[in-house]
Amino acid sequence: MRIAEILRRKGSDVATIAPDTTVRSLLGTLAEHNIGAVVVSPDGDGIVGIISERDVVRSLHARGAELLDAPVAEIMTTNVRTCAPDDPVDGLRKTMTEHRIRHLPVVHQGRLVGIVSIGDVVKTAISELATERQHLVEYLQGKY
Repeated sequence: MRIAEILRRKGSDVATIAPDTTVRSLLGTLAEHNIGAVVVSPDGDGIVGIISERDVVRSLHARGAELLDAPVAEIMTTNVRTCAPDDPVDGLRKTMTEHRIRHLPVVHQGRLVGIVSIGDVVKTAISELATERQHLVEYLQGKY
């Protein structure tokens, strides 16, 4: 299965924020959309960073409440790993596990076209296993 199939099922909407957005505003965006990470983009197409709940918690611990009024550019991850719609999900699973990444932006021809979470990957794996199981059961019952 390819990343494009995940996006086809879940949609390609991506929450983005500008680099100068405050951490306080970021928290509102995360809560409003019920998501764990936001792509940082000056224009909604390019990517300059990504910021997750984990980034906020670690920075809040280190800096205290003053962090809430700081721009997300100060704490975002700037070395953003991405994937392409044609990439296989198996490769994404490996990347997420090895690098302990929970969210990967999907980029096509230099433009942000979606985001895939570890939850999307797990859901896909469960769906594939259920389908495989059903085929095996049908085979054993002589339905083929």
